[in-house]
Amino acid sequence: MKELTKAEEQIMQILWKLEEAFVNDIIDQMPEPKPAYNTVSTIVRILERKGFVDHKAYGKTHQYFPLVSKTAYTRSFMKGFMRNYFGNSFREMVSFFAKEDNMSVREIEKLMEDVMKEIENEK
Repeated sequence: MKELTKAEEQIMQILWKLEEAFVNDIIDQMPEPKPAYNTVSTIVRILERKGFVDHKAYGKTHQYFPLVSKTAYTRSFMKGFMRNYFGNSFREMVSFFAKEDNMSVREIEKLMEDVMKEIENEK
């Protein structure tokens, strides 16, 4: 799966939240200063070409909706992130963030419990 640019990801976050939206709905959810309608429309059409979104046509107006779930994109992104920055080692990644955030032993234990539960749920 292709990685999203910052602008594309910002729009996808809004579409994942709204589930379907017209360009004006997307713009309404964006922080000030609001981008131009044509800018958002262009990015949405790029996302459509990349296979991330599709649309329903209502005359000349299009309502967009995600084809790729937030979970699927997050999983793909994190696998690439782990591969590119931590030699594909989950342990190295967790170790890095634990050190950066000065996590307590209890917080690390809780993280490991959550990971183990997730692994069990996937079986």
